[in-house]
Amino acid sequence: MTDTGRKRPWLAVLLALVYPGLGHIYLREWVRAVLWFGLVFSTTTLLLGESDLPTELSVDAFLAASRGLPPEASLALLAITVLSMADAYWMATRTQHEGAVADGLTCPNCGKELDEDIDFCHWCTTELSAAEDAGADSTQ
Repeated sequence: MTDTGRKRPWLAVLLALVYPGLGHIYLREWVRAVLWFGLVFSTTTLLLGESDLPTELSVDAFLAASRGLPPEASLALLAITVLSMADAYWMATRTQHEGAVADGLTCPNCGKELDEDIDFCHWCTTELSAAEDAGADSTQ
């Protein structure tokens, strides 16, 4: 049985490559998705002149406008896309790591595998009683 709470980092990155913010929608990070959408929209609006903006809502109009992008606008949109991909990857791996910590599999401090029989991490000596109490409260 698969865990539907686990998200694939590579899929989040691929979606963010298609359009910044789509990877965050896949991860259900709604606020971040809206921020990435807004960043792309505002960057495009600020870097394009009013004469370059499409007057109609069609794919052909947007393709024609994208061909006329100045190099600095293309570079800015590329940078936003790369940063969105990196953020989507980080969010996906962070979510997976938090899930593993909640399951009691890894240390919340160093991330190494834990022995279930002891109350501290034998790698970094972090006390685990507080982390286990928080995990027990969230399951009830």
